[in-house]
Amino acid sequence: MIKTIIFDFGDVFINLDKLAIEREIRALGVPEITLNMLNKALEYEKGLINSKAFVTYFTDKFPNIEAERFIKAWNAIILDFPEYRLKFIEKLAKANKYKLILLSNTNTFHIEQVIENMTLKRYNRFKACFDLFYLSHEIHLSKPDTKIYEFVLDENNLIAKECLFIDDTKENTDAAAALGINVWNLRPGKDDIINLFKAYKHLF
Repeated sequence: MIKTIIFDFGDVFINLDKLAIEREIRALGVPEITLNMLNKALEYEKGLINSKAFVTYFTDKFPNIEAERFIKAWNAIILDFPEYRLKFIEKLAKANKYKLILLSNTNTFHIEQVIENMTLKRYNRFKACFDLFYLSHEIHLSKPDTKIYEFVLDENNLIAKECLFIDDTKENTDAAAALGINVWNLRPGKDDIINLFKAYKHLF
């Protein structure tokens, strides 16, 4: 029986344009996204460097790109947060039947953009639904590293088979499943979080 539901954020609740970052950064004149750039983005995602250092890395490499334009390109991935999804998680939280945890790979700039897009009031409504709210840049761990799932299990004395983890990235759900956690690899555009109890009624 499921006692804890662990949710991803992007493309589970808030809509994303995952191709936007590379598209917009290339439009600024960056010829290719290199492995070093990806590694720097991962450092930022884990909170190992701050926002200033992250932007400086790119503006030093590409002096023609202004910091503000780079930040705008970086944040282009963040779209809207439909109200019906917010009401779904609020209803679930009010029922108080499950421990609810958010586990998101994100960073300071993206969270700031999320708040701007959905308003601080709605963001606080969302955050208040969860017993725990884990953001990768705050806990210095990111999916799909096994350590992040072990951290969540250990910190909360959870039993893997009593947890359901929902994420739109198969690599992330595969890593959780390897630890015995039940998973739903939600497919944006085909699945919707509000159908959770229809899709996985056998677990509840």
